Amino acid sequence: MAQSHSIPPASVSSKGEAYRLLFFSDLYKLPVCIGTVKQRLGKLTDLVFRQAEPYPEAVGLYLEHGWGKPTEFIPWEKVIKIDQDSIFVAPPPNGEVYPPFVDQKGWILVDAHLMGRTILDMDGRRTEVVNDVHFLETRGKLHIAHVDVSFNGFLRRWGIRNLRWIKDRLISWKYVQPLSVEDVVKNDVVSLSVTREDVKELPGEDLADILEELSGEEQQALFAALDSEKAAETLVEAEPRAQRQLVANLRREKARHILSEMSVPQLADLFSVLPHDDLIEMMELLPKDQSDRVQAILNEREATARALMTSEYVSARPNATVGEVMGSLRQPDREPRCVSYVYVLKDDGKTLEGVVDLRELVLEAPEKKLEDIMTSPAVTVEEDMIREELGELFEKYRFRSLPVVDANDKLLGVVHYNDIV
Repeated sequence: MAQSHSIPPASVSSKGEAYRLLFFSDLYKLPVCIGTVKQRLGKLTDLVFRQAEPYPEAVGLYLEHGWGKPTEFIPWEKVIKIDQDSIFVAPPPNGEVYPPFVDQKGWILVDAHLMGRTILDMDGRRTEVVNDVHFLETRGKLHIAHVDVSFNGFLRRWGIRNLRWIKDRLISWKYVQPLSVEDVVKNDVVSLSVTREDVKELPGEDLADILEELSGEEQQALFAALDSEKAAETLVEAEPRAQRQLVANLRREKARHILSEMSVPQLADLFSVLPHDDLIEMMELLPKDQSDRVQAILNEREATARALMTSEYVSARPNATVGEVMGSLRQPDREPRCVSYVYVLKDDGKTLEGVVDLRELVLEAPEKKLEDIMTSPAVTVEEDMIREELGELFEKYRFRSLPVVDANDKLLGVVHYNDIV
């Protein structure tokens, strides 16, 4: 953030009270001085606020000095004035130094907790970023009044004040609710969201989309604010990566309540993307009959190509003609789905060399040889490939069947699409 500043003068309200509106970008990195500019303590690192109604109130200045030097915390009542070039404070008592900064529960650090954080727009469908924070200074106190999500705020953050994009877009703090994430991270970090009541009204699909746009801490904060029913709905709609992140940070009792809101198929879908240790832990939270049903679905999904394949398929040698193959296909005992493809085997009668689609076969001249029209090499699957992987291959290639081969391309059988969906 650049160090160009523009401190506005005080104004007078209709009630005759002096007030001033400031942006955090106006104050960030301003020199903090005792008495005169020559007695400089350092530069403002952050402003610290406590929750208050209706707007958070400043409790002090936070200074970092670097090079291993201790931080300093200057209580707000020690602030004498803020002018264009400096923040002036009273000297510490007894000529000593101000104490190091120690974070307190519920405190909000503007730069650390708000600037650059994601805020969910009030319709819950778009995400914004806090580019600046707007303060009201009156009666010797400083309050957070708004957050600025406009591009102007972004420009100010980087010291570009001679350009204005459009009007500042300020969102009143009363419409913005900080979510304490002390339950999900070690530090009391503040994130932003719409009010909790508004969050509850958003569809799970929209919440899942929003969660995927947030950082880890913000994601956990928003998820922790949901009740069990809404959390379950959101978890079902989330992408696998987000599902793994959310589950990994759930407390057992919270997880138990969320899982109780989900159906067996939904649980199986969720558990299928979890790491093994998380899967075992989540299974332990389910009633025995429910965990057995979920496990049965997972076992079925983990069936391999060898278990799912059939040995009923049509094969022929490379030098076989189309007419010869068509004659063999007319045998009455052929299962219809076994004649989707003809698998061309080498002279050893075992090694797969290529494949011919039946729809192409019927269009060829009877005297044409398979080696002249086959697709080679064929798309194959390994015998230990699981159902999910098979499904991805079928989705990719749109085949009706896939040949299963060993490490030497020996044809072991065929997996049909209808057997894995």
